[in-house]
Amino acid sequence: MSNDTEKHHALISGLKTAMGKTDDSFEQAVTSAFEHVFQHLDRLNSHVSLGGADGEDRPLRPGETSTLR
Repeated sequence: MSNDTEKHHALISGLKTAMGKTDDSFEQAVTSAFEHVFQHLDRLNSHVSLGGADGEDRPLRPGETSTLR
């Protein structure tokens, strides 16, 4: 299993374990999950080519979806 997949399983397990607890463990689990999501978004953003000189969105290429450009 890849490290990222293992991390995802650990984050989900941590969220499930912490649900309903009255301490701050659920808050910590949610924070950890969001930090990981933001890491993924940063990686995705680093692969996105910027548009023109001002960084505006470039036009879609034929057949390209706007979802993950």
